[in-house]
Amino acid sequence: MATPRILLSNDDGIMAPGIRTLAAALEGLGELWLVAPDREQSATSHSISLHRPLRLRQLAEREFAVDGTPTDSVYMGLHHVMPGPPDVVVSGINDGPNLGNDVLYSGTVSAAMEGALFGYKAVAISLCLPEVRTGPSLPSDFEPAAQIAAELVAGVLARPMPRGVVLNVNVPRGPRTSLKGIKLTRLGYTDWADAVDVRKDPRGKPYYWIGGARTGHDAIADSDNNAIAAGYVTVTPIHYDLTDYRSFAFTRELEVSGLARVADALGDAPLAHPVHPRHPRG
Repeated sequence: MATPRILLSNDDGIMAPGIRTLAAALEGLGELWLVAPDREQSATSHSISLHRPLRLRQLAEREFAVDGTPTDSVYMGLHHVMPGPPDVVVSGINDGPNLGNDVLYSGTVSAAMEGALFGYKAVAISLCLPEVRTGPSLPSDFEPAAQIAAELVAGVLARPMPRGVVLNVNVPRGPRTSLKGIKLTRLGYTDWADAVDVRKDPRGKPYYWIGGARTGHDAIADSDNNAIAAGYVTVTPIHYDLTDYRSFAFTRELEVSGLARVADALGDAPLAHPVHPRHPRG
C-alpha cells in the first residue's frame, strides 16, 4: 500500500503553535507536506489572490510559506508544490473556535474547503480557547486536539468519504480526560455583538474596529455551539454546495414579467452531492 500523502495548512501562519503541534501528531500517518501562510490570515474566508503575484519560500524539505491567504496556500500546494495529489487536506489547529456561521469567515475552514473543491478528502480542526485569555496560546494547549485530529484523519484515510465534504472539527480546551465524548453536529448560529468601535488616530482622524464579543449560543438541537458548551468534541460535515433545497418551492413561486417559468428537474428533496469532473475520488 502506498504511503498516504497529507497536505497541511492553516490560517494562523506557518509558525503558529497550532499547526506545529498538529504536524507532529500527523507525521506518523504518512508523507506530510506543510504549505501555509507566512503570517496570520484569520477571517480571510475563501479569498484568493488573483490580482497580485505570490511569493513562495521553502523552509524545510516539505515545508513552504506563502505570502497569501489560506486558499492561496492550499492552491499552491495542490498545483505547484506537491509532486502528486494528496490523500487528505488538513487545516488547523486554529487558535479559537469555528462554530456556526463562523465558518463563512474562517480561513481555517476555507483552506480545507479548497481541498474539497478539487475533490480531496478534507478536515478542519479548531481549538475552542476561551474568549478572554491571560496570555498567548502554548503548544501544550493544542496537544489534546492534535491527538484527536490525528485519530480522525486516520479514520478518514481508511475509508471512502462523501465528495466535496469538509469535516469541521471543534475541540474544547482542556485535557482529554475532561471531554465528555465526540458528537455529530450541525452548524449552529454564533451570535456576535454587532459593534463598531470608533477611535481616532494621532491626527484626529477616525478609524474603526468591527466585531464584538459572543453573546451566547443558539438553542438549535445538536448544534456545534451547544455541543461545545456541553463539553463535547464536535464533528460537522459541511459542503461547498450552498444550494438550499428547502427554498425550492418558495423560489418557484416568484415571477418576473415577460419571462415564462421553465420547469426544473430539481425536485424538493435533498440533492446528491456534485462530483468534481477531474477528481472523482471517494
